Amino acid sequence: TGSTGGRTSAAVTQNAEKDAAKRTAPMDLNPPRGTRDFYPEDMALRNWLFGQWRRIASLHGFEEYDAPVLETEDLYIRKAGEDVSQQLYNMEDRSGRRLALRPEMTPSLARMVLARQKSLTLPLKWFSIPQCWRYERTTRGRRREHYQWNMDVWGVGGIQAEAELLSASVSFMRSVGLTSAEVGVKVSSRGVLAELLTKLGVPDDRFAATCVLVDKLDKLPADAVRQSLLDGGLPEEAATTLLEALAVKDFDELRRIMGADSPVVRELEHLFDLAEAYGYRDWLVLDLSVVRGLAYYTGLVFEGFDRSGE
Repeated sequence: TGSTGGRTSAAVTQNAEKDAAKRTAPMDLNPPRGTRDFYPEDMALRNWLFGQWRRIASLHGFEEYDAPVLETEDLYIRKAGEDVSQQLYNMEDRSGRRLALRPEMTPSLARMVLARQKSLTLPLKWFSIPQCWRYERTTRGRRREHYQWNMDVWGVGGIQAEAELLSASVSFMRSVGLTSAEVGVKVSSRGVLAELLTKLGVPDDRFAATCVLVDKLDKLPADAVRQSLLDGGLPEEAATTLLEALAVKDFDELRRIMGADSPVVRELEHLFDLAEAYGYRDWLVLDLSVVRGLAYYTGLVFEGFDRSGE
């Protein structure tokens, strides 16, 4: 007679035991690595901060918008320019579509504006407070998800847009009790780097990669950045001249290097003149090493910093 029962393999038994152990093991109550919980007291602080951002944006004539936190992966890979494509939280859905959690808001903004470009009246002044995600190594004060205050002006060709954005940024910092003695804003232009590389005979196709390396000057020693430039194919004399020029901190020296008729120098001087008229000139610091690594930055760039270095 045949047996109606079968023997269970050792592997199946082992897997079943593992599953049972997982079900009975204590649950990890920590949020996923690089993320955080917002308890009521944390939400109260966050809501206050977001409220300040919204109030200042409204006072400067900006309108709020939002977009999905989940976007098509191609939106970020097309023109990322730095390590963003390697830092994506990406996935494939059940229909085979490649998706990603947004690492930043600008590509979504561009998609939205282009989708309605025939019906929107320019200039646009929009702002958002998006949650962004990047799969990178977590460090003190840097997680894998964060919120940021985005303000964008679309359809203004001159630097008046940058002057307005800087005005809003400084107005916020003043509203929360910060002063120009505590916080400064480094101002630069990628045009300086472009003009320098052209004068040094560096091909245009090296520009984006050079921006990524120069953008690391505040994170790595100058010698390490110089070596990376050399490893990337930049001639030794060009690398030395470039780093010396990017260390310039005043307009007299900048005019000497770039020439008084340099369009980039005139543009930067005009921005500082506008800042004087707006009343926030004392917040600004000329720092040519600020270039930003993303490919869609093309002109003036700026970033805030703690003057104490803490």
